[in-house]
Formats: sequence, structure tokens, C-alpha cells
Amino acid sequence: MGLRLASAIWGLAEATLFFLVPDVLLSAIALRDRGLALRCCVWALSGALAGGALMFLAAAGASDAAVTAVGHVPGVTGEMLTRVESGLDELGSWAMFLGPLTGTPYKIYAVTSPAAGIELWWFLLVSVPARVIRFVVVALMASFVSATVLRNLSYRRRLSLLLGFWAVFYTAYFTVLT
Repeated sequence: MGLRLASAIWGLAEATLFFLVPDVLLSAIALRDRGLALRCCVWALSGALAGGALMFLAAAGASDAAVTAVGHVPGVTGEMLTRVESGLDELGSWAMFLGPLTGTPYKIYAVTSPAAGIELWWFLLVSVPARVIRFVVVALMASFVSATVLRNLSYRRRLSLLLGFWAVFYTAYFTVLT
């Protein structure tokens, strides 16, 4: 229950004001247990939906304050906010599927969707595949690499390599954004 709850909390945190994706935890779990990692994807999704709903409702009540708060999160740029607003105007909530492909945080979609005229129930419905697809793909990729390329390494060594990967990933991500 601990890893499932941690996945839900991480999903909630990242959907609000935390800046590291739950994929970090999900991929670590997948190194050892693919089935548990996939179950944790559902828990991370539930947390993300709760966080997305909170941010959506905050923006529906005080849009400027919610957008400003999200704008101060590490890894969120003004250009991202503008791109998401344009994407929502052009594609509606379907623009959320572009987020994982462009490194755009989900929280931005949550705080800009009310101003785009998207209803909460529709935002949450589209959020399900928009969020869970990436979670599952990352978990399956980590499990596959662990079971094939890294199969002769101890769990501790695989975990060290994974954490190194995430450190390099986020260093590059934040370097490119700033």
C-alpha cells in the first residue's frame, strides 16, 4: 500500500505545484515489479486527477492568481503558458495530449482550461488518457530495460542508473528552459 499511496501523493503534488513527474517513482518501481508499477500508474493517475481538479477549480475562481502561482513553478515558462492557451483555443482539451510530447506540465492545462471554456468534467475525462498513457509507457520501458539490458545488474545498481538518468534528464530539461 505504501508505494501505491506514494504514487497517488506524487501524482497530486506534480499536478499542483511540485515539479518532478511521478514517472520517477513509477520507473523505479518498474525496475523490480512491472505489475505493481502498472497498478501504481492508476494510483498516480488518481492523484493527478485530484490535483488537476484542484488547480482547475482554483483557476475557475481566481484565474490570474492560479496562473501566476503555476508560472512560479520551476520548469514552467511564460512561453509554455502562451503555447497551452493557444493549443486549448485551437484543439480544446485535446491539446493535453501534446503536453507529454513537448515537456509541458499538466498543471498548466489545469489552470488555463477554465478560461478556454472547458468544463471540469470534460477536462477530467480527457485527462485520464492524456496522463495515464505516459505513466504506463514509462513504466513498461523501465521494466523492459531492467529485464533485458540491465538484467545482470543488482537492483541497487539498476536503481542508481535510473536515478542518474533522471538527474541528467532534469538537468537538461531545466537547462533548455532557462
